[in-house]
Amino acid sequence: MSVPLWVWAAVLAVILAMLAVDLFAHRRAHVVGVREALAWSGVWIALGLGFGVVVWLAWGPGAGGEYLAGYLIEKSLAVDNVFVIALLFSFFAVPRELQHRVLFFGVLGALVFRAAFIGAGAVLLDRFHWILYVFGAFLLYTGVKMARHSAIEVHPDRNPVLRAMRRLIPVTDSYHGQRFLVRQDADRRGGRPGGGWAATPLLAVLVAVETSDIVFAVDSIPAIFAVTSEPFLVFTSNAFAILGLRAMYFLLAGAMHRFGYLRYGLAAILVFVGAKMLLADVYKIPVWLSLTVICAFLVISVGASHYRNRREERAAALRQGSTGTADPLP
Repeated sequence: MSVPLWVWAAVLAVILAMLAVDLFAHRRAHVVGVREALAWSGVWIALGLGFGVVVWLAWGPGAGGEYLAGYLIEKSLAVDNVFVIALLFSFFAVPRELQHRVLFFGVLGALVFRAAFIGAGAVLLDRFHWILYVFGAFLLYTGVKMARHSAIEVHPDRNPVLRAMRRLIPVTDSYHGQRFLVRQDADRRGGRPGGGWAATPLLAVLVAVETSDIVFAVDSIPAIFAVTSEPFLVFTSNAFAILGLRAMYFLLAGAMHRFGYLRYGLAAILVFVGAKMLLADVYKIPVWLSLTVICAFLVISVGASHYRNRREERAAALRQGSTGTADPLP
C-alpha cells in the first residue's frame, strides 16, 4: 500500500481542522450535556466511518476492512479509558464545566504520543519479525488479566510523572478557571509566596489523564497491528477513534455501571487479536472474519449487560412491590 506524502499531510490537516472546530465550539467553559455529547459523537463517528469509505475507494476493500477493524478495536478499548478518566476526574474533583478542556488537550497529546508509538512499532516489526510474537503474547496476557479483574482502580498519588511534576513546579490548592498555569500570588488562599509560576490542579489532572492514555496505548496499538501492518491505517484508525473520546466520555461516563459485561467483551477481543498475531505465520485470519468476531464480542457483551440490567430492575421492582414501599400514585 503506497501512501504519498501529500495524503499524510491532507489527513493531518483534516485532523487539526476538526480539533480547531471543536476547540472553538467549546471555547467557553460549560457543562457538556447528553444531547450535545450525542451530537458530537455522531459527528466524530461519521467522520471516522467516512474516512473508511475513502480508504475503501482509494486502496480497495482489503485496506478498507483493515481500517474499519482497527477503528472498531480502538473505539471499543476506549471505553475502558473513559472509565479511568471518570475515576481521575472524581479523584481530583474536577468541575464539570472544566472537564472538556482537560480532555481536549489530553486527546491532542494522545495523538502525538500514539504517532510516536506507531512509528516505533512499525520499525520494530519491519526489522525484528519476532516482535510480532511478543505483541501477541502481551495481548493474550492483557486480555486474561482484564477478564479476571473486573474492578479498575486508579492511584494518581503513585503516578511517577505526576510526582515528578509536583517536585519541579508547585501546584495551587484551588482551580483557576480553564488555566493550567498561574502566578503564585494569584493563589492567596494557598499562602504561597508570589513571584513565580505555579501549576493549577487542572494541569495535574491533564498529566494524570495523559499518562493513563499512554498505558492504554500499550494495549491498543499492538492490537491494531494485529489486523494491519500498514502504519497509515494504524495511525488513521487510531486517530479518528481517539478524536471522539471526549464526546464518548460525556455520553457514557455516567452510565458505565450499565455495561457490566463489556469488560469481558473487550478482554475477548484482546485475546482474539493476540492469538491472531501468534498464528500469523501459520494461518492469516481474513479481515472479514476479524471484523465479524470483533463485532460479535461487542454485541454479545453489550446485549448481556442490557439483559442483566433489565433483570435486576424487574427484581428490584418486585421486591419494592412485595414490601409495599412503592411510591403512592398521585
